[in-house]
Amino acid sequence: MRALAVCLSLLAAVALAFGAQFQNDAVVKQSDKTSENKSRVGIKQILALFAKPRWLAGMSLLALGAGLQITAISLAPLIVVQPLGGIALAITALLNARATKTSINRATWFAISLCTFGIGAFVVMASAVAKEEIHLDDSNLAQILLVLVGIVALFAVLFFTIGKQAKAISYILGAGILYGFVASLIKAVVQRINQGDFSLLTLICAVITGLAVLLGGWFVQNAYASGPPDLVIAGLTVIDPMVAVTIGIIILGEVQTADAFTLVAFVVSALIAIVGVWLLSRVHPELVENEA
Repeated sequence: MRALAVCLSLLAAVALAFGAQFQNDAVVKQSDKTSENKSRVGIKQILALFAKPRWLAGMSLLALGAGLQITAISLAPLIVVQPLGGIALAITALLNARATKTSINRATWFAISLCTFGIGAFVVMASAVAKEEIHLDDSNLAQILLVLVGIVALFAVLFFTIGKQAKAISYILGAGILYGFVASLIKAVVQRINQGDFSLLTLICAVITGLAVLLGGWFVQNAYASGPPDLVIAGLTVIDPMVAVTIGIIILGEVQTADAFTLVAFVVSALIAIVGVWLLSRVHPELVENEA
C-alpha cells in the first residue's frame, strides 16, 4: 500500500505541474496590472477565469492531482506521501521556461536543486521512521482545527493591514500553510467517513477544510499573477509538506520512533528546502526582469 501511495503521489505531482502552468498562463493574461508592476486577482477576475478553457483545463488537472493525492494520503502516513509533490517543481520549471521562452540561469537551477534535495531527504527519512497509520481522535482533530482557525484569523488581520504590499512569496506562504492543514484534515475526514463516523465534529472538519481550500486557492491565483508558476509550486511543495509534517510530529506523533539525530536531520533538510524557495524568489529570471 505504501508503494502504491508513493506512485499515486508522483502522478499527482505531474498533474499539479501541468495544471499550475495552464492556470498561470490564463491568470497572467486576465489579471489587472497596477502602477507598481504587480498583478492582483480579485473576485471579478476569478469569475472571469471560469470562461477561460486553459484555466479550466488547469483546474481539471489540479483536481485530478488532488484526487490522486487524497487517495495516496489515505493509504500511507502523511509525512511519507505529502513531500513527494516536490517533483512537480522541476517539471513546472521546464514547462514555464518553454512557455515564456526564458532560459533558466544557474542560480535558479541551484535554488530548485536545494528545494528538491531538501524535500528528497525529508522523504527518505520520513519513510524510514513513520508509523504505518495514525488515527486522528477527537482531541487531535480539535487541536488542528483550533490552530487553523487562529491562522485564518491572523491572515484576515494581515489582509486588512498590509495586504496591499503583498508579493508572490507572501501569497505562496499563506497558501502553503493552509494546504498543509488541509492535507491533515482531508486525511481525518477520509478516515472518519470510512469508519462511518458522521458526527458534528466530522462535519465541522469538512466545512473548515472547504473554506481553507477556497482561501488557499485565492492565494494561489494571486501568486500566479505576481510570480512565475515554478516559484508558486516551489513554495507549495516545500511549505505545504513542512506544515503537514509538523502537524504529524507534534500532534499526531507519527515519528515517535525517530532518534535525536533524525529529528535534527529533519530540521536541516527543511531549512535547506526553505532556503531554496527564498533563493528562487530572489534570482528567478522572470522576477529579476520585472524588477529591472
